[in-house]
Amino acid sequence: MSQIEAVDVEISVVLGRSVLPMAQLLRMGRGAVIPLDASENDEVWILANNHPVARGAIEIREDRIAITVTRPADVYDFMAGAA
Repeated sequence: MSQIEAVDVEISVVLGRSVLPMAQLLRMGRGAVIPLDASENDEVWILANNHPVARGAIEIREDRIAITVTRPADVYDFMAGAA
């Protein structure tokens, strides 16, 4: 196995963000809904090891959700909370 193949990378996709008081978060139970600052047509952030690497679009393919990479990420926009 080559050195590159031995590296693990965790990929995450972020649709939106929300700010909640801790008390409200603690009161939430199963089925609670957390409103996000995004809509279904907004681009998502694609993170590699919690670092923004790309932007993407959500696609529904039969019974699966897929992400299509649309452009590189701007880390400064991500840190500023840009949509």
